[in-house]
Amino acid sequence: MSEMITTIDARDGLEACLRELRNRTPRKPPAHIEQSAREIVERVEADGDDAVVEYTARFDCPTFDASQLLVDADTIQAAYDHASADWVRAFRRARENVRRYHEVQMPRSWMEPFDGMIMGEVFRPVQSVGVHVPGFSAPLFATVCMSVEPARVAGVERIAVATPPRKDGSIDPLVLVAAAECGVDEVYRMAGAQAVAAFAYGTETVEPVHMVVGPGNPYTMAAKRIVYGVVGVDSIAGPSESMIIADAAADPAWVAADLICQAEHTGDNTVVLATDSPDLAAAVDAALQSQTDRRDRADLIGQSLADFGLIALCADLHDAALLCNEIAPEHLQLMVADPFALVGEIHAAGAIFMGPLATVPLGDYAAGPSHVLPTGGSARFASGLCVRDFLTGSSLIYATERGFGRLASDVELLARAEGLDAHAAAVRIRRRAGFGPDPDEEMKR
Repeated sequence: MSEMITTIDARDGLEACLRELRNRTPRKPPAHIEQSAREIVERVEADGDDAVVEYTARFDCPTFDASQLLVDADTIQAAYDHASADWVRAFRRARENVRRYHEVQMPRSWMEPFDGMIMGEVFRPVQSVGVHVPGFSAPLFATVCMSVEPARVAGVERIAVATPPRKDGSIDPLVLVAAAECGVDEVYRMAGAQAVAAFAYGTETVEPVHMVVGPGNPYTMAAKRIVYGVVGVDSIAGPSESMIIADAAADPAWVAADLICQAEHTGDNTVVLATDSPDLAAAVDAALQSQTDRRDRADLIGQSLADFGLIALCADLHDAALLCNEIAPEHLQLMVADPFALVGEIHAAGAIFMGPLATVPLGDYAAGPSHVLPTGGSARFASGLCVRDFLTGSSLIYATERGFGRLASDVELLARAEGLDAHAAAVRIRRRAGFGPDPDEEMKR
């Protein structure tokens, strides 16, 4: 076995695997990150543009000033000069796939009669959304599409994007073209906790929004946690994660390639292979070394594999599914002979890629579902970003005289049992007006 990744024999139980993974990926952020993010948020709330400019100059572009905060239309249009025609065509095809997927997700408003009542639900879009698009070390133009298109399908009227400037003050042109293609209304040169705060509270230049979405570093996530309630947020996401469940028939070179592609983001990406085949485990281990050496981001890949990678040799695929449900990974690949049978045993995963051809990059760029997914085990109770996140639902209740009469006595009794006399009185005043059973007659009985 190589030293690139840890292998654990879990055929007698999964406890060692789970312990190893929990030790490597603490879920609570360090206190200093929370404190720093709070200071930034409070400063932006108090000082607006001045604070955003100061932090952007400190972290991203040393010569930054307030005039650069909002990207003008001419700069966005000029970005097309740096995007090849082939890239634009590919992006448009991917965008269309994402749009069509989320159009199918759209829930319908409804009203139905129910024994003297008319009840239903009406869905309305959030009015404005701010999308955080981090820079990291790559232009994350796909995040623009994956965050904006579900909002557009939901009917959000105003969508703004925040993304960090480079050291010379420019923004990667592909990010700008992606924003234009997706119909973004505003693009701001800002990122991190200061961008989240600007979206939440507004500044002289940045109009506040109702919801902030998108990935980011730990400071960005801490800021989202702090402003939640002032605005809605999609999730508190961490580094990217991927798990593969594979059987003996899987191609070890393909498995290794898929682990590696998810390990190249930031050097702290969790990648796990669970298999019931000792031969596959050994072959994948060997392939990781040879393939990593050929990748541009070999250092980041090696760091992720060494610090957050794991091969779990399981007794069977059922145990591999149990391990998945405990981990609740952001991405799960089922590289097994019958993925449709195994998927029924999966209860917690952000996105499930079924079969050997469904590699995660298909979902990252073009398949359709958003690649903004729950991390850190939150797939146990949360879902990936989708059209429903940008909708609010209001229940509808209309009472006919018959419907009110059917419920009135029971509601009055239940309200009194809770000690809420005013609730009961709100029903009784209508009964005394002749609607529903006469309360005085009831008391006589």
